[in-house]
Amino acid sequence: MTDTATTTPPTDRPAAGHPGGARPERVTHALVRDVTLPDGAGTLALVTLDNGLDPAVPTTLGLIGLRELRTALLTLHRRAADGEIVAVGVTGKPNYLAAGADLTAASLMVSQSEARELGEVGHAAFRLLGEMAVPTFAYINGVALGGGFEVALNCTYRTIAGDVQAVGLPETFLGLVPGWGGCFLLPQLVGVRRALDLIINRPLAGNRMTKAAAVLELGCADALFHPADFLEQSIVWTADVLAGRVTVHRPELESASEWDAIVASTRDLLDQRLHGSRPAPYRALDLVSAARTSDRDTAFAAEEDALTDLIMSDGLRASLYAFDLTTRRSRKPAGAPAEELARPVRTVGIVGAGLMAGQLAVLIAQRLRVPVVMREINDERVAAGLDGIRAIVGMLTKKGIAADETNRILGSISVSTDLRSLAEADLVIEAVTEVLELKQRVFAELEDVIATDAILATNTSALSVTEMAKHLRHPERVVGLHFFNPVAQMPLVEVVRTASSSDQAVATAFAVAKKLRKTAVGVEDHPGFVVNRLLLRMLAEVVGTVENGTPVTVADVALRPLGIPMSPFALIQLVGPQVALHVLDLLHTNLGDRFPLSPGLERLLAEGRRVAGAPDGHGAELSADPAIQDVFGEPGGPAALDEAGVLDAVLTGLTEEIGLMLDEGVVASADQIDLCMIMGANWPLYLGGISPYLDRTGYSQKLLGRRLLPDGVANVPTP
Repeated sequence: MTDTATTTPPTDRPAAGHPGGARPERVTHALVRDVTLPDGAGTLALVTLDNGLDPAVPTTLGLIGLRELRTALLTLHRRAADGEIVAVGVTGKPNYLAAGADLTAASLMVSQSEARELGEVGHAAFRLLGEMAVPTFAYINGVALGGGFEVALNCTYRTIAGDVQAVGLPETFLGLVPGWGGCFLLPQLVGVRRALDLIINRPLAGNRMTKAAAVLELGCADALFHPADFLEQSIVWTADVLAGRVTVHRPELESASEWDAIVASTRDLLDQRLHGSRPAPYRALDLVSAARTSDRDTAFAAEEDALTDLIMSDGLRASLYAFDLTTRRSRKPAGAPAEELARPVRTVGIVGAGLMAGQLAVLIAQRLRVPVVMREINDERVAAGLDGIRAIVGMLTKKGIAADETNRILGSISVSTDLRSLAEADLVIEAVTEVLELKQRVFAELEDVIATDAILATNTSALSVTEMAKHLRHPERVVGLHFFNPVAQMPLVEVVRTASSSDQAVATAFAVAKKLRKTAVGVEDHPGFVVNRLLLRMLAEVVGTVENGTPVTVADVALRPLGIPMSPFALIQLVGPQVALHVLDLLHTNLGDRFPLSPGLERLLAEGRRVAGAPDGHGAELSADPAIQDVFGEPGGPAALDEAGVLDAVLTGLTEEIGLMLDEGVVASADQIDLCMIMGANWPLYLGGISPYLDRTGYSQKLLGRRLLPDGVANVPTP
């Protein structure tokens, strides 16, 4: 095998579109070598995409790398026309075909022309793979996301290694569209239903990736081979295809009427879920819809139009800010003490064995792999706690966790009525009812049992950790560890520090959260911390408008322009009216009339009525039950608001509350509030949390006299 193209060493060079060359592009090179195919089939030109960095560093595609790829493919285009090669193959360095476009570069672009150039250069390079005089083959050896997957889609054939875990088109999750052929080529390859599943449904379902076997089943790959000799087998398969020994079968595409019907039903689902709050999924749907009748030139030009508009939108900048915040930046929590200060945790104690405590116990046993000792007040509660734990572990079994692992988890957890069973625990978490006096009593009892250097943590959602600890001999050992329900799925943990909390206690809390694979945000001990304080301010504003005459059905839909995942009354139904009212009462007591009490909600709770209707099972959004209007009285009057008025009241309230939280030092900066709202309340990346939205809509400047985030962060930078 001989090398016939670039061997330029990997470099970091300033990329076009970066003001002042502010951020270098990690150039992905197109390394070409000739491979002699077996059985005299001829010569394959193999292109390897490689940034020359550690295999753990993703291969990404920026303008410089795309231009280099195009140059290499133009050379191969001429060689193919001259009969020097019989096929072209594309693969990647270990672990990656390519992880997509260099979105950091995209986030720094300041003009429409720069944004359009990214789409044009990508198309110019990739379409050569589909317009070569010989067949082209993509050998998907690792992660193939976004533009990486589109490299493969532009080829004639595709193979995939059996261990590949992440193939997909995540663009709509981030606020973009697949803009290098994906919206045109994928539906032409596998049909509109499967294409929309990959382009819209999976990204909007938490950016769900597709594994190798499913890629093959969907028709996005033509053959799957064992990773040990994946490239060798792919090359043999290539020779077999060229010789006619292998016939590739593709999925049958839908008829014109079926295509249109699927597009229409997808649009209805988007409307029900997003209510037009973010443009990218709709732009992608339009492109896929047109793919049935478009030619390549028209389709690619439309993709470039969409990319240009979306790259230059504040929505994309907010998404990229949030994505960076929740991935790279969250790995190093702001304000966390040095990791080496953390106390080793070899046994964990939990006071309580209810639903939340049981979820904590299973997660700790599963991920910390340490014994978990639980304490309940009587045998009846012990039995109920054990039943709950068995049910949670049973769900793990249904998800495919091996029997020996589930047996290990069950064997690691014990429940007793004896408080002394917690004596050897290095960390004890109380998870009892949200009553301050009860939690104080639990901590006082524990202090007489556990080691003097053991850490005490509370899972309180809003109560004062300082008050819980103030009568203890060692209040410095107490810290808050606020998990969210359901514990296994919700990624956030608020680590609550009091004025007395030691660095060791706080460092231990952060270390435990990290081992549990949670995102930890350090917060100071103030009522409601971050997530519950903001969610209850939002709910208080909405319910307050209803108490003042706004119809329930108007108030419940008013927040749809935010694109948040659940309507206000549906959220109250989810957390439970009793819990919502308890936290509201607590915040009213501690923070005043900004959190007004709701006689209507109290009446609903007293009567045991549902706040929101039951789901219809067809993906429709859960919303307020119109029948609850009677508890709030007849709507109307001078204080009644329309939808825009309710939204304004909520945004005004949230802006005020965030300003107060920053002044109080609940967190050090607004980005930590955004991180909490995304990870703890499922606020969409498209908003960037909440701060970017309040900045770009002018609320922060109008009410606080300042932006919450610096200019150019989560918005289009000033040229």
